[in-house]
Amino acid sequence: MADTALTAPLRSPLSHAVDRLAAATRTSGGAIRLAELPFLTQINVRLDPKGAAADAVGLALGLPLPVEPDTAVRAGELTALWLGPDEWLLVGPPGSQQDLESRIREAAGDEPVSVIDVSAQRTTLLVAGPRARDLLAHGCSLDLHPRVFGPGRCAQTNLGRTQVVLVARDDPRAGFWVLVRSSFAGYLTDWLLDAAVEWTG
Repeated sequence: MADTALTAPLRSPLSHAVDRLAAATRTSGGAIRLAELPFLTQINVRLDPKGAAADAVGLALGLPLPVEPDTAVRAGELTALWLGPDEWLLVGPPGSQQDLESRIREAAGDEPVSVIDVSAQRTTLLVAGPRARDLLAHGCSLDLHPRVFGPGRCAQTNLGRTQVVLVARDDPRAGFWVLVRSSFAGYLTDWLLDAAVEWTG
């Protein structure tokens, strides 16, 4: 029984909604694109941003941990999101948890650091297309105008009464990531699909 549990294929929180998201994307006529990006690695890191570990970890990861509030830094397939003065969320490709954790801990050495794999805690929704900002604005109180929340910005906020981490990707055409707790992912997907009706008919 244990072997079966360990070898069973992973199932994403929104596997049941793949067809609905794809249908909304098709029927929008290019206005929006909705999809789940399942199984992205998500590592929560806490350390002193002014300590020796911050620079060392940045070098080990190949990107600096952002120190400006509500900003994101990307290098290759790895993105670092500022969550607080001493807290970041690293988002990377599926299956990279152990490698990232090892690199961070080794770089930090004896400096105090907290490294927690929270990949199973959330899933990621992609919201892209010319009307992506309009769609998100239906349920988000942030000013999403590109001059305010443009590429490289992120924020912990509410979307459709659900707590999320919202990320404006570094290429405007890439749209937004919406990181949502797995237990609320189904509800938020229903909300997005309902809010998108004006473009999906």
